[in-house]
Amino acid sequence: MHTLIVTAHPDADSYTKAVAEAFIAGLAELPGHSWEVADLFAEGFDPRFNAQDNAVFNGRSEPAADTQAEQQRIDRADRLVLVFPVYWWSMPALMKGWIDRVFTQGWAFDYDAESGVQKRLTHLKAQIIGIAGAPQETYLRRGYLDALRKQVAEGIFDYCGVEVTALTLLHPLDSAAQQAGLAQARALGQQSSEAVHQANAC
Repeated sequence: MHTLIVTAHPDADSYTKAVAEAFIAGLAELPGHSWEVADLFAEGFDPRFNAQDNAVFNGRSEPAADTQAEQQRIDRADRLVLVFPVYWWSMPALMKGWIDRVFTQGWAFDYDAESGVQKRLTHLKAQIIGIAGAPQETYLRRGYLDALRKQVAEGIFDYCGVEVTALTLLHPLDSAAQQAGLAQARALGQQSSEAVHQANAC
């Protein structure tokens, strides 16, 4: 199994990056698993939905080279893992722009008036790991988790046929919670690698 891990944070020493690294450490504990990291900020991905992207959406153009390169990375993957800080109840604009430009009609989904939506990414599974800036109680009381589930798990991934296997929020508000979050991220990676090991043993 091959996993693509996508992050979006301007700080190379961020907790977001540490969580992604902890997840990878869990993946690496058993053989048979490969991975690739798409650090959107470090790679300079342009999230702006431009005139060519609009033409792609309307069936008048092929995707740009950078969009096709991202689609190819996803095509190589069996699992997609998004790791991001929660901004305004959702993902950062950089990651949202990546979704806007990469998950295009004709690749992620098709639509026509007679048959409706055809989901084209049914081979792909996804995990979402959000880094929260408030206590768990606040997220539950204000509906942050439900908002992420509705916007990302349902509104984006389910629309394209991607099965979301986990949506996890980490709350690194003090040093103890930070360490607990890293341990949880590592455990999520271990669960993925163990699933591969069990599948190979069958």
